[in-house]
Amino acid sequence: MQTRERMNKRVTNAIALSVIWLAAIATVAALGTILVYVFVNGIGQITPSFIFTWPHGVNMEGGIWPTIQATIYVTGLSMLITTPIAVLAAVYLAEYAVQGRLVSTIRFAADSLASVPSIVMGLFGLAAFVEGMGMRLSVLAAALALSFLLLPIIVRTTEESIRAVPKYIRWGSYGLGASKWQTVSRIVLPSAMPRITTGVILAAGRAMGETAVVIYTMGTMINAPVSPLDPGRTMPVHLMLMAQEGINMPGAYGTALLLVLMVLGFNLTARYIGRRNRRMQG
Repeated sequence: MQTRERMNKRVTNAIALSVIWLAAIATVAALGTILVYVFVNGIGQITPSFIFTWPHGVNMEGGIWPTIQATIYVTGLSMLITTPIAVLAAVYLAEYAVQGRLVSTIRFAADSLASVPSIVMGLFGLAAFVEGMGMRLSVLAAALALSFLLLPIIVRTTEESIRAVPKYIRWGSYGLGASKWQTVSRIVLPSAMPRITTGVILAAGRAMGETAVVIYTMGTMINAPVSPLDPGRTMPVHLMLMAQEGINMPGAYGTALLLVLMVLGFNLTARYIGRRNRRMQG
């Protein structure tokens, strides 16, 4: 009887392990296929003139410099708006809030907001900021709409990072006579900062790749925005329009490859910070 049970456990374990490996291989293969396809079709376009010049002509020939500027501008502004609010909210939820029904409701609302489709958030930004507040199509309207999309992500990541700080660190600070805020600001937050930074970088990578939110709140005008109230066209929007209209497909592939490399850079930076944090804690 025991021999049969052991055999069944081994068979079940082997089947489960095989399914997990197949799923992992399929995921990596799909990602690798997409990356190789974009790389092969776009690598020939990645030149200094393509990166640092402006598009021109009916077929959007030339470079994509204004779209790069607009992408960095709206991503940076959205993170500048979102990060302080999200970190302070996470500190309150993790350190100050009395755990109960209200806090559970706030967490549920944050999780629900994180699952809202980006196109719905884009329509909300169009109604609330572009038309409701009279901001017109602008970098500021897009940054505010992106902030609503990124806020729950950073809040939940920051809260979990703060909760991961060992309690004995807090006890040691209290034992030395530090106040609650001194402990949080000088002990807890610096200890959790590498994980918080990782979450913020990943959120910035998502903001950089958003299309639906930006196209409804920032527009599609080809220009290099200077003021937050200027319109612009980000790289994902530029890529979508070129691919949708079938014009300058080599430029579309080059834009896609450059965007993938930028987002990949954000993700690799986040992984590097996470690994360094684990080594320091180890």
